[in-house]
Amino acid sequence: MTAMPTRGAGERLWIGTFLVLGSLTAFGPLAIDLYLPAMPDLARVLGTSDSLAQLTISTCLVGLAVGQLVAGPLSDRVGRRWPLLIGVILFTITSVLCALSTSIWVLLVLRLLQGLCGAAGVVIARAIVRDMFEGHRTAKAFSHLMLITGVAPIVAPLLGGQILRFTDWRGLFVGLGAISVLILLGCVLVLRETHPPHLRQRGGAAGTFLSLRGLLADPVFRGYLIIGGLQSASLFTYISMSSFVLRQEYGVSPQGFSLVFAVNAVGLVLGSQVNGALVSRFGPERLLTVQLVMMCVAAAGVVGAALADAGLVVLLVPLWIVMVGMGGMGANTTALALIPYGHAAGSASALIGTSQFLVGAAVAPLASLVGTDSRVMGATIALATVLSLVALWRVHHARRTTPAHSEPLTTTT
Repeated sequence: MTAMPTRGAGERLWIGTFLVLGSLTAFGPLAIDLYLPAMPDLARVLGTSDSLAQLTISTCLVGLAVGQLVAGPLSDRVGRRWPLLIGVILFTITSVLCALSTSIWVLLVLRLLQGLCGAAGVVIARAIVRDMFEGHRTAKAFSHLMLITGVAPIVAPLLGGQILRFTDWRGLFVGLGAISVLILLGCVLVLRETHPPHLRQRGGAAGTFLSLRGLLADPVFRGYLIIGGLQSASLFTYISMSSFVLRQEYGVSPQGFSLVFAVNAVGLVLGSQVNGALVSRFGPERLLTVQLVMMCVAAAGVVGAALADAGLVVLLVPLWIVMVGMGGMGANTTALALIPYGHAAGSASALIGTSQFLVGAAVAPLASLVGTDSRVMGATIALATVLSLVALWRVHHARRTTPAHSEPLTTTT
């Protein structure tokens, strides 16, 4: 097994590596969104309620969150390649077993295991990017990966709908297993070890605990962790409430909703690509500040349009601007959190991913208890964005007062 050039060598993602890493980071959307069109059919065949059928999404989300805390630190100790390959293999197996489920309770357990296994791909892919790149190039690489990650939530349910023309919900899980086989083949052929033995952590479980505790004790890392979690809360809120806002409140047709959802996804991807083009010149920290301010203004516009009942177009324009800002800030936040911790990129990536899944999955349902209209959606996004700005101010304060972080990252030549 040959080590991939790291830290200064190999300053770009080859097309194959880019596609494989992007596919790995899309494990979450693939595992959750691909079978959404078949949820009613699943509930009917297994003889269960809609709420229990929807619980298969929650159990997978829990697995994706918790699994990262296992796979990420493990990859710091034993290297990236083998935990990644084992995770993808087990994800493939559990996907096929899901297709063979005969009861909802068996499926719930398998979905939890599927999430735990898929988490390895999500968390280790981020760590590999950090292994391969330094400085602002890390943010640029994450921006490029958003081409796949941002499109996956849109393509997955559409692909699932097309597969359903020829099969049932079981066939969707078989299809998910087939997709993971292709990703596994790409991992074997393209990805090599990026975390050589002399950089690996020692100390077993105790060393892992100390590493995680050290990361959480760092006010700068903690600030970016909070910003990433709040960004995820905004995105989950939009995803969970948009159908209610557009279809029930504004009377948009299913086709119109799909179009709006796709346009906003384009905004998400566009924001990430503009960020990738600008980050070498301005640096991820400066761009993150601009993006958060832009999102605050746009989120206020969403709230204003909702309160004034100004019409659908007036609501959608600032919402699209929020999506553009979100696409860029995701790459910058992840890069800024990981850059100082190349020696513990797996553990740092695990905390980032877990916080995003848990905070995002918790805030959206809590907000929906207040309501699912445009005012609640806009206010939740606005509050999360304002709190992100406060967290970023705390990061700047920590950089001024903490010697280890006294030099902010801007650009490199």
